[in-house]
Amino acid sequence: MPELPEVEITTKGLREAVVGLVIKDVWTDLASSHIFQREAVGNPKYFRIFKKEITGRKIISVERRAKNILINLNSGKTILVHLKMTGHLLFGKYKFAKNRWTPDYIDLTHPFHDPYNRFVHVVFTFSNGEHLAFSDARKFGKITLLDTKIAYDSKHLNNIGPEPLDKQFTITNFKLRISKKPNGKVKTVLMDQGIIAGIGNIYSDEILWKASVHPELKVSELIDEEIKLIFQAIKEILKKGIDFGGDSMSDYRNIHGLPGKFQLHHEAYRRTGEKCRKKGCKGIIKRKIVNGRSAHFCSAHQR
Repeated sequence: MPELPEVEITTKGLREAVVGLVIKDVWTDLASSHIFQREAVGNPKYFRIFKKEITGRKIISVERRAKNILINLNSGKTILVHLKMTGHLLFGKYKFAKNRWTPDYIDLTHPFHDPYNRFVHVVFTFSNGEHLAFSDARKFGKITLLDTKIAYDSKHLNNIGPEPLDKQFTITNFKLRISKKPNGKVKTVLMDQGIIAGIGNIYSDEILWKASVHPELKVSELIDEEIKLIFQAIKEILKKGIDFGGDSMSDYRNIHGLPGKFQLHHEAYRRTGEKCRKKGCKGIIKRKIVNGRSAHFCSAHQR
């Protein structure tokens, strides 16, 4: 699932590509799928309303909140996109034939022809002829419409924790947030969107490896030095994920269809059975299920 770095990269890409463009049309085939969310484009009745509301509207800004993308329109409406497990947005040229959208690029080496980019289920057409496509293999992604003024108070966003890369997110704030779950295992607490925004399975593993903390340790068992190391690792690892273009071990691609490279720099995630790369450590990376999620950690230096 795309986490904060991948959603941040997508948001930045959209700011550069779509701000100022006018939406001419929107298409989806999700109405015939298994998606039946009441207020999402997969609901045929809702999609008709959605299409009417956004057609002819200009995109004036794009924001990110946690793992959500907010595309603000000049009508006072906001398109909210959650990529969920396998979704990603692609900006470029598409053509429609035989009831499906395909990349309008003859060169088969173009990134849009990457097999991970072929699951197109929603397409926005702009007045300049460009397109914004939503590729989502599992079809779990969510696209809905909100009133911009109350978007942050909506059920989609109002219970999300602070942004870990914000300057206002200090170690004092971090201690306060995690103290709400004293009996929670530290990996699970880091992934709790109500505690901290944007961290998921991949980055929680990498953060705890960096901080030398075992994923099953309870928050109440952490000493001050460990809390400090986790806090520092959160900022360092998330920034590293952004710098490397996100993690594309699975489906994620940026808006140009290109994969990120953070997966080439994993220290723990999906390295089960491999030697730990921490200097001087002789441990082996192990995998264990922690509250229903896989955790990867070093058997030696993560106590």
